Amino acid sequence: MLLRTRGIVIHTRKYGETSVISDIFTEARGLHGFIAGGVRTPKARMPYSLFQPMTVVELVCYFRDSPPRLNRLKEIRAALVFQRIPFDIHRGAVALFMAEVCRKILHEGEENPALFAFIEEYLRWLDQTEYPIANLHLHFLLHVSHHLGFQIAPIEATPVFFDIQEGIFRTTPPDHPLRLDVQVSTHMQQLLHYPLQRCHELNISKLERRTLLDGLLLFYRLRIPGFHTVHTPAILDMVLSKMEN
Repeated sequence: MLLRTRGIVIHTRKYGETSVISDIFTEARGLHGFIAGGVRTPKARMPYSLFQPMTVVELVCYFRDSPPRLNRLKEIRAALVFQRIPFDIHRGAVALFMAEVCRKILHEGEENPALFAFIEEYLRWLDQTEYPIANLHLHFLLHVSHHLGFQIAPIEATPVFFDIQEGIFRTTPPDHPLRLDVQVSTHMQQLLHYPLQRCHELNISKLERRTLLDGLLLFYRLRIPGFHTVHTPAILDMVLSKMEN
């Protein structure tokens, strides 16, 4: 069948001399693999630049409802033309982090239009905002869990400790080491309350930000099979640290 839908490119790998295979999270059918022929040539009908991670596209493909699930692209064009993400190393690093997380949390064939809209909203804000973006990746990790079935709920109490193992806030520290301290847990609660458009208002030190990120990645590893080493935080940490200096 011929399928027309929007999609967000998650990962692309080279195939043969001029083709690519791209994992694209589509609005209509969820995550699927697509093959595009001849895109790595000077006169390509489908530009290779459209296959970069977190590019939002409109595509037409010959779609298979049954395995093998590698679908052939017929047409592709940009649905959003980013003005800053491709040219700003800081915004690009955040987008790459989001792409790597999405590779680990998305499963082939699972339709989730609400999650598609969620990711697209973050990409739009990342590209357009004039405000600092140092907290955006933390806000993304905290709130995407709502779409994965294990939303983190804040509590109306102080002090708070986040229990990474149980995925809950406590008013007393748990009797195991998988927890975040009061200061970092408080920042985490604040980010849960802040909308995306205000997450820059929270003043978090570089050390606290990295501690919170490490805690959240561990929280995900304990809940999602295959959520192993995430490579982009080291790049993200280096890039955002330079931005703050």
